Amino acid sequence: MYFQLRKLILWPRHDGQPRIVDFHPGVVNVISGASKTGKSAVIPIIDYCLAADKCAIPVGVIRENCSWFGVVIDTVEGQKLLARREPGDQQTTGDMVLIEGDEVEVPQRIDSKGTSASNVKAMLNRLAGLTNLDFEPEAEGGFKSRPSFRDLMAFTFQPQNIVANPDVMFFKADTTEHREKLKTIFPYILQAVTAEVLQARYELDRLGRLLRRRENELRALMAAGNAWRMEAQSWLRQAIEFGLLPSDRAIPSDWPDIVDMLRGVVEANSEAAHPNIAGIDAALGRLQELRTEESVVAANLTQHRQRLSELRRLIESSDAYGSALRIQRDRLALSDWLKQLIPDDRRDDTVAILGDGGRDKVEQLSDALAAIEVRLRTHPSVSDTLDKEILRLRGDAEVLLARLNEIRREIGMLERNSQQAKQAIDRFDRMERFLGRLEQALLLYDRTDQSAGLRQEIDAIKSQMAELRRRVSENEIERKMRNALDGIEATTGRLIPRLDAEWPDAPVRLMVADLTVKVIRGTRDDYLWEIGSGANWLAYHVALTLALQTFFLELPHHPVPGLLIYDQPSQVYFPRRAAGDEATDPVAWRDEDVVAVRKVFELLGEQAAAANGRLQIVVLDHADEDVWGDIAGVVLAEQWRDHALVPYEWLSA
Repeated sequence: MYFQLRKLILWPRHDGQPRIVDFHPGVVNVISGASKTGKSAVIPIIDYCLAADKCAIPVGVIRENCSWFGVVIDTVEGQKLLARREPGDQQTTGDMVLIEGDEVEVPQRIDSKGTSASNVKAMLNRLAGLTNLDFEPEAEGGFKSRPSFRDLMAFTFQPQNIVANPDVMFFKADTTEHREKLKTIFPYILQAVTAEVLQARYELDRLGRLLRRRENELRALMAAGNAWRMEAQSWLRQAIEFGLLPSDRAIPSDWPDIVDMLRGVVEANSEAAHPNIAGIDAALGRLQELRTEESVVAANLTQHRQRLSELRRLIESSDAYGSALRIQRDRLALSDWLKQLIPDDRRDDTVAILGDGGRDKVEQLSDALAAIEVRLRTHPSVSDTLDKEILRLRGDAEVLLARLNEIRREIGMLERNSQQAKQAIDRFDRMERFLGRLEQALLLYDRTDQSAGLRQEIDAIKSQMAELRRRVSENEIERKMRNALDGIEATTGRLIPRLDAEWPDAPVRLMVADLTVKVIRGTRDDYLWEIGSGANWLAYHVALTLALQTFFLELPHHPVPGLLIYDQPSQVYFPRRAAGDEATDPVAWRDEDVVAVRKVFELLGEQAAAANGRLQIVVLDHADEDVWGDIAGVVLAEQWRDHALVPYEWLSA
């Protein structure tokens, strides 16, 4: 993945110009400076701007004097400025700004967010070309969830606590969450597991569920079909008993003949299988007529009862309306009494009794009373109007009820007195049920007979699954992993002699399960944590990270960014004093330590140059140009001796 750092930006909390640190693409950029100048904050700032879940930027001077942090990166889509707000008292904030263009101009201030950290993560995932499939179907998060751009930072950052750590080889691999996720994505990073393999896993899981359903369907069909075959001859015997087949009809032994005979039974007219019901007993014809008449009379009776209920509700509503009018009339009758009490020609008395304007109000009440009286006179008596209809409906309902009772009494007498009718009806019902069951059984047999198509579908699914299993074969994945690891280990073994390692010719093994390396010395296999000396730890960290980048760059579209950042690799040689410190003259470093540190820079410069501009390396170190000067491919980005990451003038603002 082409991904190079162009600028690191800090925006002041108060008025002022943003602080911009420029970087050069395709080379080793060195920021050299004294202690407490902010070198170790560079990786946390970059990580935070790349949508880290937590803000690891040191509290104190930097966070107290900065309002936003940002980086400008070069990508295949052009430059992108990623800025993120200082979280204040929170652990983090999702407020971010994303500005894109061929060449991005750094704004003087950022006043509000324009996007979120989750959107930036999605953009970075897209740039890296990462799959959106989880490593296992239905993983639902956790260690087996889809790879993220955030996971790739393990191969990019080597902060001060990691760069020469015997126990931890990769960034954030000292926490269980990142450690387990890194072990999960390693086969994907090494291209042993590709997006196609993950797709095949998902397809294999889908086909597996489909296969189980189809096999269950086939087992159910076969079980039902076998049971039905055993009962087929008993179906024919029952058909003979019901008269659906002649009594002298022989039952065949061949299965196709049995099925054909049963189909003929279902397709035949059941009426022809027995004498006419009316011919068995005259009562049966009468019984059928009574059943029909019973249904008609019961329906008419229900309709009459419903109409009677509706008329009663109508009368009740009319009576309630009239009662309300009479109550209003009684309340307004006071107006007539007041008009009679005060004659029109005695205005003074009217004003004294009713007040000014009182007579007009009495007139209004009197007019309202008159209107109510009119409505009462014109309100019809619904009860009188509908009484005849109610009496008629009630009479019709009583007639229908009497007829229904007569019909039911006659039906009861016929059923009690005609044992032959009862038997014929029962036999007819049983025969109809038998024919229904037989028809359903034949439908089930037809479905069972179609199981050949289901078997073909199952065979096709199994064939697809076999092909997919070859593509997701663990043996094949392991073979690809071993090939990739062999190449990385060979490159690591080639680089180790260039550094200050104790056993430069000993083969190295990358142990993915432990996320560390083993050094093979004769009959001994020693893990990194079993080997002493910070010089050894530094050498294997530098050699392995460079070897991994070499492997990544050899692949056309690898997702890991072509960026490496080392924080103070010289600390194992000069833990306290930087080259060129004015406190000592001449420099108090031993010559062999200077040579060892210079080897690191020479190797970094050669690897950056060999990548033809696709690999950028940033080194944050105490050592100045007296140590690494005049090395090809190594340039000074900034020197923080008389200034620091945060401008001194910001501190007094």
